[in-house]
Amino acid sequence: MIVNDRITDYIQSLEVSQGPVLETIEQEALDGFVPIIRRETAAFLRTMTAALRPKAILEIGTAVGYSALQMCRVMPKDCRITTIEKYEKRLPIARENFRRAGQEERITLLEGDADLHLKELADQGRLFDLVFMDAAKGQYLNWLPLVLKLMPEGGVLISDNVLQDGDIVESRFAVQRRNRTIHSRMREYLYQLKHTQQLETAVIPIGDGVTVSTKVR
Repeated sequence: MIVNDRITDYIQSLEVSQGPVLETIEQEALDGFVPIIRRETAAFLRTMTAALRPKAILEIGTAVGYSALQMCRVMPKDCRITTIEKYEKRLPIARENFRRAGQEERITLLEGDADLHLKELADQGRLFDLVFMDAAKGQYLNWLPLVLKLMPEGGVLISDNVLQDGDIVESRFAVQRRNRTIHSRMREYLYQLKHTQQLETAVIPIGDGVTVSTKVR
């Protein structure tokens, strides 16, 4: 727990309906134990998207398409999302969800390893005003240099699940042994975000913790 559960419950109680399609997709994901962004994180992501008004969005970690569709709700009409997913079983579900929401023409789903796709996108000279990173937490650190190449000055990187339910503040030896590598790598990732001169970063304790990093040079 990062913040008091009562505060989180109250914040979530303020949310209005997402509409029948997104409500259904959210419930199906929760019933299937698919990790999707929490409602307060979804509200934050929508707000950032609406404020930035990006022309191109890159998402690393599609899952079932829930977060991409959240951004679709508020992004400009001429904006397009490129999203990357490795887990084969989720690919057809994401595609179907994009179709159900009527957004399949605005979203390009890339199948396979993110590092390969990120390199290809960089080789193509692609730039993305907004990047949302929500995939394998142990890989954030590896992807950061590639993501920076894909961002113009003023571009924004949002990273999810960075506080690991509060475990990030614990000693490495206080977390479960199977989580120690991810714990160490996430700490290093947060350090890099805060100490990379190209970035101005804020760590925000909502949901499971998010960072917002703006490329300033």
